Amino acid sequence: MQIMVHQSKSGRTAASGGILSEAFAAAGADAAAAGFVLAQLPRGRGPVLWLQDRLTRKEVGAPYLPGLGTARDILIMALTRPVDVLIAAEDGLRCKALGAVVAEVWGDPAVLDFTVTKRLALRSEVGNVPCWLIRYAASPDLSAARDRWRVTALASTLNPDDAMAPGSPRWRAELFRSRDRQPGSWVAGHDRAGDTLDLVAAASDEALAESDGTIGRRPQRS
Repeated sequence: MQIMVHQSKSGRTAASGGILSEAFAAAGADAAAAGFVLAQLPRGRGPVLWLQDRLTRKEVGAPYLPGLGTARDILIMALTRPVDVLIAAEDGLRCKALGAVVAEVWGDPAVLDFTVTKRLALRSEVGNVPCWLIRYAASPDLSAARDRWRVTALASTLNPDDAMAPGSPRWRAELFRSRDRQPGSWVAGHDRAGDTLDLVAAASDEALAESDGTIGRRPQRS
C-alpha cells in the first residue's frame, strides 16, 4: 500500500452534506470523471481520502499531486483489490474529521453490489461525510447512490494569457439518475480562481466545438 499527501494552502470552508454519489467515465480510462469529482469536493472541512484499486492505477494512473491546483488536502491510498478500496471507504466514512471519501474502482467487481452501496450511503449520511464512487469501464447497475453521473472530457476553455496553452478544464456531465434532482446534461467547468464548479445546460456537440470555451454559472443544490 502506498500513501501520498497533497497539502493545500487554502483555509476556505464549504458546507456539504453526507451523500453517496457516483461518476462514470464515459470511456474506459478517461480521467474526466476524476476531474469532475475533484472540482466539487468540499473545501476546508478536512482532508479528502482518495482510494484507488490496482487496475485503476494501472489503466488511468495515480493523480498527479503537484498539478491538482486544488484548495483541498488529499490523502491518497493505493490499494490492490476493489474489496480493499470499499472496506477502506466504509472505514473512512466513520471518521468525521475527513472532508470527503473518494473511491476509484475499475470494472464491475462482484463485491460492488447494491448492499455495499447501501452501506456506503448510510455511513456517509450518518457521518455527514460526502462519498464519491468513480467507476471506470463499468456498467450502471443497481446502486443506492443518490446522484449518478456520466462524465466526458471536452476541450478546455481559452487560456487568457496564451492562446496555445490549455485553459480551465471542461466536461460534459450527464446526471442520468437522481433521487431529488431532475436528470439532464450540462457543460461543467472548474473555475480555478474561485475553486468552484460551474454548470450550464449542454448544447450540441457542434455548438460546443464552435464555442470560445466560455461558460456561465448555474446554481447548485444547497
